[in-house]
Amino acid sequence: MLTNNTNNHFSRLREIPPGVWALGFVSMLMDISSEIIHALLPVYLVTVLGASMVTVGFIEGIAEATASITKVFSGALSDWLGKRKLLAAIGYGLAALTKPIFPLAPSVCWLVAARFIDRIGKGIRGAPRDALVADIAPTHVRGASFGLRQSLDTVGAFVGPTLAIGLMWLTASSFQAVFWVAVIPAFLAVALLVFAVDEPERPPGPRKVQSPLSVAELKRLGLAYWWIVGIAVVFSLARFSEAFLILRAQAVGLPVMLVPLVLVLMNVVYAFAAYPAGVLSDHVNRITILGVGFSLLIAADLVLGFTNGLAGVAAGVALWGLHMGFTQGLLATLVADTAPPELRGTAYGIFNLLCGLAMLVASVLAGALWDSIGPQTTFLAGAAFTGIALAGLAATRRVAATVGKEAKV
Repeated sequence: MLTNNTNNHFSRLREIPPGVWALGFVSMLMDISSEIIHALLPVYLVTVLGASMVTVGFIEGIAEATASITKVFSGALSDWLGKRKLLAAIGYGLAALTKPIFPLAPSVCWLVAARFIDRIGKGIRGAPRDALVADIAPTHVRGASFGLRQSLDTVGAFVGPTLAIGLMWLTASSFQAVFWVAVIPAFLAVALLVFAVDEPERPPGPRKVQSPLSVAELKRLGLAYWWIVGIAVVFSLARFSEAFLILRAQAVGLPVMLVPLVLVLMNVVYAFAAYPAGVLSDHVNRITILGVGFSLLIAADLVLGFTNGLAGVAAGVALWGLHMGFTQGLLATLVADTAPPELRGTAYGIFNLLCGLAMLVASVLAGALWDSIGPQTTFLAGAAFTGIALAGLAATRRVAATVGKEAKV
């Protein structure tokens, strides 16, 4: 039985197109670059530059919201042009070009600008890249394809902090020197995208989209799509920045040099969970798997809220990573399932805009609650918002049946 399951997994991997693999490795390299910086940035802001917790929350929230707003326009533009790769390359290229700002920044304002510009690059590439995955991947391995891309992306997310730990040791905790190393994988990612990813020809069936963001086109996205977006937005109110996981670990006594281990642990679990969750969603109702992911976040928040030791924080961080594996690739798959093919770029753009704005609110609120009441309240608020999103899943199958969708929702 074990041999058959293993063969099935390898067979499923072979069915995933090379372009999806390449996009996964592009994501991995850029994430290595970004996470080397991201793993150290909250502590750098607080301990070196003297920023407050509210400032950390604001910077992290505005960075993600900026990326999400940009995704709307890049996604719509990719639908109008009928081209995805060009916009993805521009986005990755801009992110690579702005990486040197981080080691050169003399103040918080410079770091805000660096995060802002870097996230514009993320915004430009995000929706076209996800739409490109959906265009390349066959329907029967769509969940596995998104899961694979997410897993590879997340491998970068734990390799980056691991490198940050080693580099901080080698450089005697020189933040600037470590930030310079992060520039290298960013440029490798751009090269791989340009030379290894071929965009498929648009099929003759889908109509030409003239005004992707018009009211008429937005109505074409359909009720099932908008329902998924609504649930994801409420869920995003619970998903404040992972910077607060780092700060929680530091608060219970983790040494500064080892702080990146928080992201390493979270992303190892995330990476190993994302692909199996995607494969499972190709065979089982996707909403059921999503409900499991929501429940895991509630568990993570409760553990992180009530623990007072490193072991408890480690358990909470592992549960946080597990919930990411069961939700992030799956939500992207559900967008592809419910949106018309010719509007996928727009669909991903709007999805990411609304979720990003919710994350801005969540991160600022998390910082304010932490400063005014304490970390326990921050995590309990996250659990409450997740519970609301989980309740919203109950009606999802009825909505899908009403509009006659064939997707596994």
